[in-house]
Amino acid sequence: MDCIKIRQLEIFAYHGCNEDEKINGQKFYVDANLYTDVRTPGLSDDLEDTVNYAKACKFINKFMTENRFDLIEAVAEQTTRGLLKEFPKIKAIDFTINKPNAPIKLPFGNVAVSISRKWNKAYLSIGSNIGDKEGYLNQAIDSLYDDENCRVLAVSKFIETEPYGPVEQDNFLNGCVEIETLYEPKELLATVNRIEAEANRTREIHWGPRTLDIDILLYDDLICDEENLHIPHIDIVLYNNDIVNEKDLLIPHVEMHKRLFVLEPLKQIAPYAVHPILNKTVSQMLEELQPDNKCAGCGGCSMKQMSEQ
Repeated sequence: MDCIKIRQLEIFAYHGCNEDEKINGQKFYVDANLYTDVRTPGLSDDLEDTVNYAKACKFINKFMTENRFDLIEAVAEQTTRGLLKEFPKIKAIDFTINKPNAPIKLPFGNVAVSISRKWNKAYLSIGSNIGDKEGYLNQAIDSLYDDENCRVLAVSKFIETEPYGPVEQDNFLNGCVEIETLYEPKELLATVNRIEAEANRTREIHWGPRTLDIDILLYDDLICDEENLHIPHIDIVLYNNDIVNEKDLLIPHVEMHKRLFVLEPLKQIAPYAVHPILNKTVSQMLEELQPDNKCAGCGGCSMKQMSEQ
């Protein structure tokens, strides 16, 4: 990706754990790579088509002087998040904060913290079969809109599907949402879990009715295999193109390619999103899944598309 580079931006600020650092302050130096499209402004020669690096530098200076942190790790994290939110054209950032006057009391050249952060593409499935189903789905979407660490890019139409499993219950209303997020997979998991809890979601019966169910379908190209995640069960299907395999966190979702109620609405907003393990697009997976298949989470469901939200 194209990049705008800022080097050795000098900022006098009051970050540090020691009392002297909090009172007297010191100089910090910032290096930043702002990943953005420079071809368009290169052809148009229009400042409106690019990231104004003067404004970006002023933002960094203002943020670092108006806020105080004990750790330069926190300075880097919070400043980078602020930049990504303030400048929509920035897709990713490499950020380094240098602290050459750190109170080490030994000969040294520099202390620095470097991080890389970006907007991650994720796809969520949402479903409800209790009470005001459409209201619960819209509540989830509104919560994502209200979250400053998420950007809602697209919402599918809602589809009515028959429930799966031995429990007698009402039909489901299902849909999919495309987002960009600053959350890592575990953070996104905790966020959708909170949104479910706000809708009074309970987990008393396996495959039972629920006010709101949110599954993370895709997250960039992520493929991850970890063991120590203990959060109430929510499946993550795709996060970028990564793969996550944890106790209650699976990316991509192991049954995603078998579920009509996932693939149908997902195709509306992301027909060419690719499953990172199967290496198939959403459209291809849907074509291979026949409507009369009896699949986990589907049960050979008949689906009825609802009016556009």
